[in-house]
Amino acid sequence: MEQFEGKTAVVTGAASGMGLALASRLADAKMRVVLADVEVEPLKRAEEALLERGGDVLAVETDVRKLDSIENLHAKAIDAYGKVHVLCNNAGVASGGALWEQTPEEWEWALGVNLWGFAHAVRTFIPGMIAHGEEGHVVNTCSVGALIPMPFGGAYNVAKAGVLALSETLFLELKVTEARIGVSVLCPGLMNTNIMDSARNWPEDLGPRPSDKRDPAEVVAVREMMASAMSTDAVAEGVFNAIRADQLYVLTHPEYDSMIRERMDAILERRNPALPGM
Repeated sequence: MEQFEGKTAVVTGAASGMGLALASRLADAKMRVVLADVEVEPLKRAEEALLERGGDVLAVETDVRKLDSIENLHAKAIDAYGKVHVLCNNAGVASGGALWEQTPEEWEWALGVNLWGFAHAVRTFIPGMIAHGEEGHVVNTCSVGALIPMPFGGAYNVAKAGVLALSETLFLELKVTEARIGVSVLCPGLMNTNIMDSARNWPEDLGPRPSDKRDPAEVVAVREMMASAMSTDAVAEGVFNAIRADQLYVLTHPEYDSMIRERMDAILERRNPALPGM
């Protein structure tokens, strides 16, 4: 994709973190940006901040777990701007613990946001992006955890592996059908975001919030690492360059390359994997 000015982007999970960084970078490229998030007040603040910077933006409260909410987001974007050219599926929540320890509600939440939200958006937005015939792009925020699943990553690992498969399949299908739409799948390592506090958005319709099964010491250690981790602005710049280059895989942390290669080699050599990082 080469032309951005005057085109329209939709970004989910746009109230903070990676989503806000993506929305900001696209707004800087003179795109009209629709901000979607389930957190109302932070979403309003994000909208105000981008408006103050001169952006043309619209905030739409959205729960990506729900198809009707995604359809409402699409309708609001079309009503406001006519066409959508860039779709950034970015909304995500952290979910950890042993797979057998996570409750059905935790599975429903993690898969609902981290996987079904992406599927809903693809089904809702892609037909119109193909129909208008102009160049476009889809960015799916995944995780390095899709390439090197970490123990006790729970339903999060499962969902992100699904997002990787969805992205690769979408890339191929759009090429086969000769649509003018590229795909990028962002697989970052640790970034300085507040994803560790995802439980603040636990949905009321799933009942009482489950107790945190993560090791407290491990949580503290991860928070400390994230505080000094790669900035979302730096990652957003890399994503923007990937959109321009029609680059599918966006990997942000070269230090994980050897672990990814080890996993791929283990698959091709039909041998059991080593524990990540060991």
